[in-house]
Amino acid sequence: MSKTVAITDDQLTNSLHALGVKFIMGGHREIEALHKQPALLIAALAESGDARLRLSLIPLFLEHPEFSNYAQEAAKRLDAPARLTLQCYYSAAVWFGQKFLLRISMPDYFSKELGLHAVENVDENLQELAKRHKELSGAQINWLGTYEHAARIWLKGLELQKA
Repeated sequence: MSKTVAITDDQLTNSLHALGVKFIMGGHREIEALHKQPALLIAALAESGDARLRLSLIPLFLEHPEFSNYAQEAAKRLDAPARLTLQCYYSAAVWFGQKFLLRISMPDYFSKELGLHAVENVDENLQELAKRHKELSGAQINWLGTYEHAARIWLKGLELQKA
């Protein structure tokens, strides 16, 4: 059972925008203090009923790798399905950070718990993560494509910021 308080989609979107994560359209109506509570924000995103908000965990961690410090704490607050979402999306962000040769490095907290054996080839890690995500969730979703979509949107945002 969830240990987070009820947080609206608008509050989540506003918090993402306050952090410079423009993955979801909308927001800006009011600034939420939620962005100053990383573990709560991460947990609430993982629990969201909106798939886009759950997926925003990947760009959140890529944009704010310092939030990796709160990933394990957030995972402890979650029931099994939301915890799996967080673990898989966090792991995808870790490997995309390596793939894009970002100046960031996030610890690999969840591979072992997910039953993965990380290798040096980031693309192989992402493929194995997607396969394991499908097995553990039972959802017949193209998880690799889902992860890549989030990363592409985040990269586009970076390019627009530089232009």
